[in-house]
Amino acid sequence: MNTCNCEGCELRSLFFENVSNSEIESICTRKTQFHYKKGEVIIQEGDEIQEFIYLKSGLVKLYRNGSNDKQQIICFALPLDFVSLLSIFSEKYYKYSVAALEDSVTCNINLDEVKSIASQNGKFAMSIMEKINKATDNILVDFLEVKQKRLFGRIAYILLYFSRKVYNSSSFELPVSRKEMAEYIGMTVENVIRTLSDLRKDGIIKINGPIIEIADEERLERISELS
Repeated sequence: MNTCNCEGCELRSLFFENVSNSEIESICTRKTQFHYKKGEVIIQEGDEIQEFIYLKSGLVKLYRNGSNDKQQIICFALPLDFVSLLSIFSEKYYKYSVAALEDSVTCNINLDEVKSIASQNGKFAMSIMEKINKATDNILVDFLEVKQKRLFGRIAYILLYFSRKVYNSSSFELPVSRKEMAEYIGMTVENVIRTLSDLRKDGIIKINGPIIEIADEERLERISELS
């Protein structure tokens, strides 16, 4: 854990554009920065919500625990996403967990102070609501995109997601296990393994351990759209 200031921080322009300098400094002197290793839990389902959290760097998954030790992955969150947004104003306790898929850094702000500013600053409150709505919309869109596809389309979609939205590269280290992919797309691990193998055999992707290379993006795009 490290105390960090807001000078030059993305949080200033991203979140506090409607907050006075004195309010920014008040928050930033109390803001804390946490470092998490890959696999560490950042938020545990059932924890009391006491802080406003955003992801400064890294990659995380939001998920719920189901029966038989199965997880339902809700979405993935990229840097500058507010990973605590889905519950902060509607619940006392988190309804989901957050875990690091890569080494990650969060900035945490006392929630009572954020609520106090929001109650006195309409523009600030609206900016929070806009970000909550955007986060919810993104989850809904991704959920519908995945659920309307068949198996090959779901695998193609998630590979293109990591390639385009996360790593901006056709070659990347897959940050999730085959089991996590299955949990996200709602299929079995065996189906995921077999589909990746078939895509490799067809020359659409290359697999070298954890490294995935999209060899034929056009065909993978067609599979994502049509399967």
